[in-house]
Amino acid sequence: MLQEILTGTLSITGIAGVLSIVISIAERYLNNYGECKIDINDGAKEMVVDGGTNLLTTLSDQKLFIPSACGGKATCGLCKVQVFEGAGPLLPTEEPYLTQSERDSHYRLACQLKVKTDMKLGIPEELFNIKEYMTKLVELEDLTYDIKKLRMELPKGEKVNFKAGQFMQFYTKPYGKVQEEVFRAYSISSAPQDEDHIELVIRQVPEGLATTYVHEHLKEGDEVRLSGPYGDFYYRGDCDTMVMVAAGSGLAPMRSLIYDNLHKKVPVDMVFYFGARSQDDLYYVDEFTKLAEENDNFTFIPTLSRPDEGWTGEKGRVTDLLDRDLADETGAEGKEAYLCGSPGFLKSVNDVLMKKGFNKDTQIFYDEF
Repeated sequence: MLQEILTGTLSITGIAGVLSIVISIAERYLNNYGECKIDINDGAKEMVVDGGTNLLTTLSDQKLFIPSACGGKATCGLCKVQVFEGAGPLLPTEEPYLTQSERDSHYRLACQLKVKTDMKLGIPEELFNIKEYMTKLVELEDLTYDIKKLRMELPKGEKVNFKAGQFMQFYTKPYGKVQEEVFRAYSISSAPQDEDHIELVIRQVPEGLATTYVHEHLKEGDEVRLSGPYGDFYYRGDCDTMVMVAAGSGLAPMRSLIYDNLHKKVPVDMVFYFGARSQDDLYYVDEFTKLAEENDNFTFIPTLSRPDEGWTGEKGRVTDLLDRDLADETGAEGKEAYLCGSPGFLKSVNDVLMKKGFNKDTQIFYDEF
């Protein structure tokens, strides 16, 4: 009986091994599309690449970085490029992120298209200036129980020319059972005036590949690869008052914006609403409180939805405070709103702001991660 069991086990193991080899060979040859030519902006840039990889990764390997907050998982919709030839039919995974106007203009998600043949693309010129940076992590600090501050030193003589509010793509290294590099987008929390460093604020996401790497494996002194800057979230300079609204790690771009405007002495009032559940979720409170005391044009309003005993600050959700503080229908006059947070948070804040008269296209700004 034992011999039969062993024989059966070995047979199954052998079959599994053979299947694994067959699959590996099939993937190698069936997905081998050979060399493919990619023409960008009518010959402004051309490259010859090996087919078989998604367009986002292929371009990244050629040092042409397309923004993507989700690391190519088709959950953010940021990696839109125009594909005039070689795209194939629209995929179901792309449909939720493309308007009819974008489809008519040949926009596709780079992360979902596999390079199988020659392609003709249209890519904004500014993305040609996106750079890659090999930095050194010089400070890793716990800001809360689930949020860490990362301070990275740039190579000597290099600097990131970014606008306060923009984001970088952060690349992990293989760790544990994760055998491949992944990347995610994180807003820059430091001011542009610190040309030698880039700071990020990263919150732990349960089972998140990148945040688990940061919170459990990354150490001071490690090399960190970044690319950027990306994003359309920055001060437009066309208002009397900035209504700034954030929650969680959404504080990061606000910090950069606030320091940048104060340094430049921009004549604009800044009112920063920061929402958290309890005092354990608050951070940088002393820093912002001090800035508010020292600058008449900056007001800091933290609020707790589940206030601790003894909390003397504002209570309730951020949307409750906005509803209270902004006048109905005329509350948007002379104002612009700058938001950062989860999709649900952004929607709820948008709903209140539009009820107060804010124009979604010209007075409300955020990057959707």
